[in-house]
Amino acid sequence: MIEKIISGGQTGADRAALDFAIKHNIPHGGWIPKGRKTEAGILPEKYHLQEMPTGSYPRRTEKNVLDSDGTLIVSHGLLTGGSALTTSYAEKHKKPWIHIDLEMTTCSEAVKMIQEWVERNGIKTMNVAGPRESKDPTIYLAVMELLEATVGG
Repeated sequence: MIEKIISGGQTGADRAALDFAIKHNIPHGGWIPKGRKTEAGILPEKYHLQEMPTGSYPRRTEKNVLDSDGTLIVSHGLLTGGSALTTSYAEKHKKPWIHIDLEMTTCSEAVKMIQEWVERNGIKTMNVAGPRESKDPTIYLAVMELLEATVGG
């Protein structure tokens, strides 16, 4: 059972996870680079993220992996950039992670896969990652719909 959702606050997948948590009164958090920077500007204060002492996106990514019980990464296609880096950090720190490629998996298959992964790994604090909006303009809605079907029901 998911008790907290964290992310890095970036546009796209990260923001969808935070908005989902707020909508469902699920505690949320995570780490964001110094200055609360995102590609769309400063992250609004309604998102309860902690600022890193550095502006480094990779350091923020690693901290969110470390502070969670496991990481869900959602994409349309292969992982690149920060999403690919997230898997490296999860493996480095021996943290459970799952990648849902929505080009290869139906929503109902993804829901089942995520629910089984959460139960198998005892995930209570889930880190949610994926592409930013400028890399995938449809990822926000896809992550929101996936979380609604998986956790919100």
